Amino acid sequence: MKPTNKQSWRYKIHEIIYEADTPMGKLFDIVLLILILLSVIIVMLESVQSIDVKFHKLFYVIEWIITIFFTIEYIARILTVKKPKNYIFSFYGIIDFLSTIPLYLSFILVGSNYLLTVRAMRLLRVFRILKIARYVGEGNKLKKALVESRAKIFIFIFAVLIVALISGTLMYLIEGEESGFTNIPVSIYWCIVTLTTVGFGDITPVTPAGQFLASLIMILGYGVIAVPTGIVSAQYARKEMDDYVHVNTLSCRNCGESKHRDDSKFCHKCGWDMQLDNNDKVQ
Repeated sequence: MKPTNKQSWRYKIHEIIYEADTPMGKLFDIVLLILILLSVIIVMLESVQSIDVKFHKLFYVIEWIITIFFTIEYIARILTVKKPKNYIFSFYGIIDFLSTIPLYLSFILVGSNYLLTVRAMRLLRVFRILKIARYVGEGNKLKKALVESRAKIFIFIFAVLIVALISGTLMYLIEGEESGFTNIPVSIYWCIVTLTTVGFGDITPVTPAGQFLASLIMILGYGVIAVPTGIVSAQYARKEMDDYVHVNTLSCRNCGESKHRDDSKFCHKCGWDMQLDNNDKVQ
């Protein structure tokens, strides 16, 4: 079946707003990021009364320009996918919706009794900053590295808790209540604070033996910071090698799934024929 002009138009829009491998897609992402950051900056400046009084009208106009842009973007995202509900009820779809509606609600919720409610709803615009995560591919890699390292990290944290339990008990026996170590839970709290190199200083050992043990725990604290960092870094580097060259930002028009291999013929999530999109592109 030969693709229609409508299909070709939808494909072109989809390629711009969902993918970042094309010049227009990159330009769209840059413009969107600038508007998101500008929106967040305006939200913060509006909280400063002296600035808001002086530039309130300018902020209001800019807010409407950004809101209209996000509204068009939101509608375009819905129109260019085969299954709109997959996008509408997705995490980013909900965030896109929440970042668009507050200014429109100001027309509906009028009256002094609703004023505080409207002002609170305007704070929903802060959610726009979450949309930045969509365009930071490294964030997804870091998340996957953390998930895949969770077993090693859990074992390490469990070992640290055992060390804190033993060290806290020893410190309680060495220092005693007269030095502020009133019980074993308090001593364990002190040990955790020391291990993490936070060092509140609310409890300190005073005996030579206690100070020696504290010194060992402080030195061990550097390892507590370094080990999980090394675990995640190694997993991240391994993931980087696995994803290198093989994955692009091609997005499936049927389900919205991204991160496909360069040679993908079908979507790895729903099985959509990606070649149909390629044929649609050349029309």
